[in-house]
Amino acid sequence: MPKPLSLAFDPIARADELWKQRWGSVPSMAAITSIMRAHQILLAEVDAVVKPYGLTFARYEALVLLTFSRSGELPMSKIGERLMVHPTSVTNTVDRLVRSGLMAKRPNPDDGRGTLAGITDKGREVVDAATRDLMAMDFGLGAYDAEECGEIFALLRPLRVAAGDFEES
Repeated sequence: MPKPLSLAFDPIARADELWKQRWGSVPSMAAITSIMRAHQILLAEVDAVVKPYGLTFARYEALVLLTFSRSGELPMSKIGERLMVHPTSVTNTVDRLVRSGLMAKRPNPDDGRGTLAGITDKGREVVDAATRDLMAMDFGLGAYDAEECGEIFALLRPLRVAAGDFEES
């Protein structure tokens, strides 16, 4: 995918200036616009790295989650809870990974209605290779050092707490 031509000015800073003239200063507008643009950039970069493995970043995250579990499998409901996505999204993600041989599903013996999703040996190989590639490109955050990445994480944490992602301890 070719990169778009760079502008000779920062369009978000320009929008912020125009916003101030029309409605007054609202720093949150420039901040959210920057965050949304950063999301677009990062998602495109990481998706390009995992695409050769037949993955999207969402599918990659699901595989990684299963590598973190002791048995390599989790109930579908737990996957959705941990990835903070809707059950329909979990089903679609897992079904695509099952079709590509990276996951397998089976009835949950502890819950007659539930389903367990587990990572396959092929899934482990793919997630290890994709992880090496993502780490080599710093997950798209190579413009920042380790301390700055920690600051970004810390800055976004209160937003995630306020959204109810988890309870602050």
